[in-house]
Amino acid sequence: MKRTAIHFAPLLCAAALLAPSMTSGTREPATPAPELTKPGDPTPARFSANRTGSLQTSDGLTLRLAADLGSVKIVPLESGSAPVVRYAVHIETDAQAPLAQHLLDHYLLNAKATPAGVEITGKLPPQSAHLSGTQMWVQFEIAVPRNYSVEVKTEAGDIETGDIGGIATLTTQGGNIHAGRIGISLGNMRNAVSDHLVARLETEGGHIQVQDVSGDLRAFTAGGHINAGNIAGDASLRSGGGHIRAGQIGGRADLQTDGGNITVVQAGNLVSVRTGGGQIDFGEVRGSVRAQTGGGGIRIMYVTGPMEVESSAGSICLTRVAGTVRAATAGGTITAWINPDAPSSGGTVHLPGLSQLTSGNGDIVVFLPRNLAADIDAEVESGGGRRIEADPALALQIQDRGNGPVHAMGALNGGGPPLKLRTTAGKIRLQFLDSEIALRQSLIREQRERLSDGLNGVQIPVGFDNSGASRMPELPAAPDDHLDWIDRWLNTLETTFLGGIREDPDELQKHLVSAPPPGYPEIARRAGVQGIVRLQVRATKDGRIEVDKILSGSPTLADAAIAAVKQWRVRPFSASGRPVDVISTVTFNFQLH
Repeated sequence: MKRTAIHFAPLLCAAALLAPSMTSGTREPATPAPELTKPGDPTPARFSANRTGSLQTSDGLTLRLAADLGSVKIVPLESGSAPVVRYAVHIETDAQAPLAQHLLDHYLLNAKATPAGVEITGKLPPQSAHLSGTQMWVQFEIAVPRNYSVEVKTEAGDIETGDIGGIATLTTQGGNIHAGRIGISLGNMRNAVSDHLVARLETEGGHIQVQDVSGDLRAFTAGGHINAGNIAGDASLRSGGGHIRAGQIGGRADLQTDGGNITVVQAGNLVSVRTGGGQIDFGEVRGSVRAQTGGGGIRIMYVTGPMEVESSAGSICLTRVAGTVRAATAGGTITAWINPDAPSSGGTVHLPGLSQLTSGNGDIVVFLPRNLAADIDAEVESGGGRRIEADPALALQIQDRGNGPVHAMGALNGGGPPLKLRTTAGKIRLQFLDSEIALRQSLIREQRERLSDGLNGVQIPVGFDNSGASRMPELPAAPDDHLDWIDRWLNTLETTFLGGIREDPDELQKHLVSAPPPGYPEIARRAGVQGIVRLQVRATKDGRIEVDKILSGSPTLADAAIAAVKQWRVRPFSASGRPVDVISTVTFNFQLH
């Protein structure tokens, strides 16, 4: 459970469960509290008091709770119960007697019924702000009618709720939020109004977890994770750096995080997502997609509408593209299965408009249906030697000018909307859809399983711990597992299309067994030639280094670098327990002294 400290270090504590026999205004005398220390630590004297009460109300109204300190737990009354609001407040302090009794007696608790529902406020005694080294703990447990709305604001503490029939506004300045279903009495997931705000959840630092929401959801955390179930309306989910996960989103989706992963199982409208550096994963989107990541990969199973995806460095994999697509990455591989919906009359299929796939140093692999009508325009800027590979049946006209750009064009089935492919230093490969059916089906199956497991497997710990140890909630284990799965997926793609997996240059250096440096070519020395040479290399399964291509540098210097690299030896790499070839880069800095 998250610990939140203010001036004199307030924490949260445990409380008894709600008792059906509560009466309004009941107050229990101060009693010694359970020990909240670790074994072997000195045991300070602790005192506690309970305030309980019950207020008559009507179903369908609102509970408003405001506290300057306290964890809050809200549960629905049993079905068929009389409409009342029952509350229990547990207050505890480690102050010495008689100060402890004074603080407990002067805790300011006010509970009243109003025409709009029930209002409860809790405030620490004014004297507590001036007591150095004194701690207090507060916990609220409240039972409300099943169709009640709730508005909760606590300045320090976790918020936990069961199912809420009405609208929920939950705000904490530092704790976690864990909510059940929200808006269940306002309409079910199929007929809820998408422009109706049902849940607003905000925390300045904790995690947020919520089940189904029958309307719009707005969730904000300054740094924690957001894990949501099915959202009938629009979803606005924002985190300062945590991961964001959502099930089905019926309306528009705007998801942003400064650095975590973003996962959406299914969406029925426009989806706009942005992460400063995490992974982006979508299942099926019955609408359009805009996705941007500062460094991670993008994996999308199926999109019916227009799609714009961009990564600063990661790979992009699109297992079915039915609408126009614009995908760009500075350094990763792009793999796309182009498969527009076929017309009822049969015949050729078309993309709705111009589509373009662009990569800096990565390869582009595209699978096309045999009945696609399109104008293919493919170009590799740094060409030479089979930089564009295509199935012969595509009948592309390839212009290869040696070390210059390689350009390929062709009109498939009479031509149609353009499909442009651009890479600076990678390869372009075009194949038919039916050439790798098993691979595509395997990727889709793994993605569906991963999306389902990831959404159901993350539990954000929220509760009222009486252990006394100041501990943060454990972060969900899913992100690491997620990266393992992405690695496996990338390894499958890269091994299939590139003959090996990509590896960071620093990791390649760690595997080197022998790496003699290159000599400085005499002709380059006399001519005063110097500078950087970058090579793309392949570490083979038997420990050799082969040079795939020159990425940059003077040809004279590059020849010396290639001659040296061919003498290098590495400790072989493995993936999933099997030896694999590894593709990486090496850089040499030739300088005259």
